[in-house]
Amino acid sequence: MNIAQIEESINGIVLNSDKQEFIYNFLLAYGLPKASITRLKKGTLNLAKNPNEVIWKKKLYFKKTTDKELYDEYVKLVELKDTFTHEPRFIIITNFEKVLARDTKTLDTLDIDFKDLAKHFDFFLPFAGMEKAVYQIENPADVKAAEKMAKLYDQIKVDNKITNSEKTHELNVFLTRLLFCFFAEDTDIFSKGIFTKSIESHTQTDGSDLNGYINRLFKVLNLPNEKRINLPSYLVEFPYVNGKLFEDVEITFEFSRKSRQAILECGSLDWSLINPDIFGSMFQGVVSPEYRGSMGMHYTSVPNIMKVIRPLFLDELYEEFEKRKGNVTLLNELLHRLTTIKIFDPACGSGNFLIISYKEIRQLEMLILEELNNIESTLYLSTISLDHFYGIEKDDFAHEIAILSLWLAEHQMNREFLNKFGRTNPTLPLKASGNIISGNAALLEWNDVCPENNQEEVYILGNPPYLGARLMNSEQKKEMAIAFKGTGLKFKELDYITIWFYKASMFSRNRNCKFAFVSTNSITQGEQVALIWPYIFQQGLEIGFAFKSFKWTNNAKDKAGVTCVIIGIRKLSREKKYIFDNNIKLEVSNISPYLFNRDNTVVYGSNQQLCGLPKMTFGSMANDSGYLLLNENEYNDLINSNIEAEKFIKKFMGANEFIKGINRWCLWIRDNDLDEALKIEKIATRINNVRASRSNSKREATKKLSSIPHKFGEIRYRETEALIIPRVSSEKRLYIPIGFLDSDTIISDSALAIYNAEPWLFSLITSKMHHCWVNLVGGKLETRIRYSIENCYNTFPIPKLTDNKKKLLNEKAFEILEVRENYTEKTLAKLYENMPDDLLKVHLELDLLVDSIYKKQGFSSDEERMNHLLDLYIHFKNKEGVM
Repeated sequence: MNIAQIEESINGIVLNSDKQEFIYNFLLAYGLPKASITRLKKGTLNLAKNPNEVIWKKKLYFKKTTDKELYDEYVKLVELKDTFTHEPRFIIITNFEKVLARDTKTLDTLDIDFKDLAKHFDFFLPFAGMEKAVYQIENPADVKAAEKMAKLYDQIKVDNKITNSEKTHELNVFLTRLLFCFFAEDTDIFSKGIFTKSIESHTQTDGSDLNGYINRLFKVLNLPNEKRINLPSYLVEFPYVNGKLFEDVEITFEFSRKSRQAILECGSLDWSLINPDIFGSMFQGVVSPEYRGSMGMHYTSVPNIMKVIRPLFLDELYEEFEKRKGNVTLLNELLHRLTTIKIFDPACGSGNFLIISYKEIRQLEMLILEELNNIESTLYLSTISLDHFYGIEKDDFAHEIAILSLWLAEHQMNREFLNKFGRTNPTLPLKASGNIISGNAALLEWNDVCPENNQEEVYILGNPPYLGARLMNSEQKKEMAIAFKGTGLKFKELDYITIWFYKASMFSRNRNCKFAFVSTNSITQGEQVALIWPYIFQQGLEIGFAFKSFKWTNNAKDKAGVTCVIIGIRKLSREKKYIFDNNIKLEVSNISPYLFNRDNTVVYGSNQQLCGLPKMTFGSMANDSGYLLLNENEYNDLINSNIEAEKFIKKFMGANEFIKGINRWCLWIRDNDLDEALKIEKIATRINNVRASRSNSKREATKKLSSIPHKFGEIRYRETEALIIPRVSSEKRLYIPIGFLDSDTIISDSALAIYNAEPWLFSLITSKMHHCWVNLVGGKLETRIRYSIENCYNTFPIPKLTDNKKKLLNEKAFEILEVRENYTEKTLAKLYENMPDDLLKVHLELDLLVDSIYKKQGFSSDEERMNHLLDLYIHFKNKEGVM
């Protein structure tokens, strides 16, 4: 049972409402067993005594009523203890005009008109085994603190010239120390408010003496008590900190009235409410955008981190806790298990994943201890050690921030522990925290960082750098070569993040280990899938859970937003597997590397057409610095100045021009027409500019092209009609807009071309069936569709087409093109983003036709189509003898 089928069934139930049968049909719509529903109707499963009620143990409490005052009935129902006797997941009451419902697990409620029930079918998806995923929301205090720190940073930059790496490092160290002091004065490390009050009371309001005061204070914080002789009392009140936090770097900044005030505003916040992961947000705020882009670095917020750690290990630990409640021996076993867990982030940045993991494990430890205390009063202290938290970070400052953040997280949790149990470990002086290594995770041996111990379980997690294969610098390309040496993998085509997937696979194959990474969705698309995933599966690993593509944003200043997936990997097992999609948790039998319920079949890009379709090529590339191309004004100017120029001009069409209706032209000069063309001054000037541009190129191949400056750099044009296929198209469109161009149009390299194509091919490529294939095996540009010849077209499996089927496809192609002609005032972009009814109708008719060619009875969902296409792909590959 899929979502589309459920929605359709619910809609049918509403339209043909049978009040007596309603609840039974409703449950059947979610795929619940017919035999069970029959028993429910007969009364053997129905625990209700009232004929207007249906009670199904652990599933449902349903009541129908004729009462117009439905709300009073609902309130009575949810307040009655008896309503919950049989632990119903849902409470539903309706008078068939309104529906009120409650999810007893999530405590979500529903209040809708009965006619709108199908619009809210997802509320009841747990009936179909699809849980609604619930995540932590952002902490408003964190957001506010991030903004205040960013404001301070900006003001210091206004007051001072931050022109080199040394000054930037100094600023980072200063902000790190401030963060510690703000935390310290609000969390009982220092006296309450002592740091902020000290600055307010002992410095000038114009900030002129703030530098000297701060440097003196920092030196005192680094001074043991026995060395504090003859210090004024207001400085002696500050404790000795240690931990090397206040060593070495002296602050040389000038401060103004505004920057001093910004410090006081930061200090006015209650930092006891703020999570240490705010350090990550601050870190992103102070790192320049250029640096952040080159490192592939994206700060990760708490709710997003929870998406990783909950299915990776936390949910299972809580399930164990629930099972063991009331049993001292089993609870102590779980408590011991927590002490054996290692958390390892091999791209830890400022430590956010480690911090949140640490805090969540400490929270669970306290729940276990509370349960034990309820059974038998015992004195306990926390046994969760920061020594079991491992990280690798290339940037020195982020490495220091991670160490400090972990320590502050420990302090926060110790305070919670003290509040709950009346005892905890001492705070100052600081000690070393965690095993955070400053180094390059792409090159380091991970076993050296997190040594093997058979008694421990390891969870690798994080948000590694994302850089695509074409965006890496020379240093990162060398790292790829070193990391993949000896594997036989085509690493030059792989994204940088695949180093982390590969090394985690090698690390975990012989250990008690699972791992989960946040990644750009590119690792589940296009050629990446066939290049890396078979290798991972060969190590005896499988995907245990996955979040399908979603926009990933955070609460940092100048938020970094990317389209991501989360993939959890483990050894082959019989444990349940889950796919998360739009807040729905779906249990599946297997998770394909394309992230849907399917076996591990991968599609290998090919230079050869799998099913004998006509050849698709790239468009022609000018390589001209723009001098051979003409916009509308340039075209008119050239024609008006010399009508003979029209002989040397053709229409020019790329993806953008085709979809958005932009008029462009290009110079198209045959060798035997060159002398004539050069007599036109404006053409000659453009050709000379092309020659100069190509001659000055750093690429030898481009320099050679300077000998033919009147020609495109790469020519694939044929003088026939052609199908044009955009290489990139919006995912918001139901179909990829493609079309026919006349023989006098040059297709650019931003699009693909099939010359001399027949109309039936247009129908195949524009169908939903092909669109499903492209979405499955093609790449993405962010979330936009990226069409490729090797992956999308050459691999597309097609059943044998009879002449009659081709005829029917031809007819539908002409119908679509005719309907388009009714909307010549609209661009294809507008036409396909908000399709008129008649255009949508003929496309849907085409889809039914194409579906029937693949399978007589058609398909009920895109997932069915993708599974069928993959089966067909395997069939054709087996016939070739190639897999």
